[in-house]
Amino acid sequence: MILGPTASGKSALGVKLAKKINGEIISADSRQVYKGLDIGSGKITKKEMSGIPHYCLDIISPKKIFTVIDFKKCADKAIEKIFAKNKTPIIVGGTGLYIQAIVDNIILPEVKPNWKLRKELEKKTTGEMFKMLKKLDPERAKNIDPKNPRRLIRAIEIAEKLGKTPKLMSMSRRDLDIRQIGIKLPDEILKINIEKRIKKMLKGGLVAETKKLKKSGLSWKRIYELGFEYKYSALFLRRKISKDEMLAKMLIENWQYAKRQMTWFKRDKRIKWINFPNFSLSPRFFSSIL
Repeated sequence: MILGPTASGKSALGVKLAKKINGEIISADSRQVYKGLDIGSGKITKKEMSGIPHYCLDIISPKKIFTVIDFKKCADKAIEKIFAKNKTPIIVGGTGLYIQAIVDNIILPEVKPNWKLRKELEKKTTGEMFKMLKKLDPERAKNIDPKNPRRLIRAIEIAEKLGKTPKLMSMSRRDLDIRQIGIKLPDEILKINIEKRIKKMLKGGLVAETKKLKKSGLSWKRIYELGFEYKYSALFLRRKISKDEMLAKMLIENWQYAKRQMTWFKRDKRIKWINFPNFSLSPRFFSSIL
């Protein structure tokens, strides 16, 4: 399993590792599951895959909501399929809850959508919803993205139904030897990587991709929920911010998101951290992480 913050080089390392150990990759990214979110989600391209099969990638319309429960079902099926081919599953991504769902084989609460509550919450700001969640379930509020409206709504929905979000419980599964490899970069390098990545997205057609999503029938609200890149591209298209403001806001939000990712991952003492890119992809390196 390869994890780490955005723009840290997870996908490239995952492909190299897959070639080395006869593996196939399961993507653990909450946005890359959506079709049409190619540029803004940083989705790996066919060329970059180098022939390595990828699962849980590009599988659902962005008009639909894809939950961690959906991801776990997808990943569990992929794991069994990969094992049936006598190959090694390699989970690669930066969505912490997705990764935890697989590592600890967690039992997730089955709470049906409360559409009336959702409509009420959609009228509120993320700040207002975060305050609500802190009152309802302080523990859940400690590890949620306070700027993600979809996750805030779902957390409040569960807390309203069950009193609080239940502690994630593990269930037994086959005896798997799970190894978590975390990519760690110095802040200055990660900031440079984030800036390069966003500028590449903009040059590669991010705004046009956002416009295409709107033409496909998505509401502006739904586009905002699909990530900072789409949110600020949409605001630019709507002439609410300038091109320079769009870039600046994307840089700030992505850096803050990267820090939240690292805060989540640092809680898991089982992760073995590597200082990327200060290593060589030599046999000695691969033997050290396997």
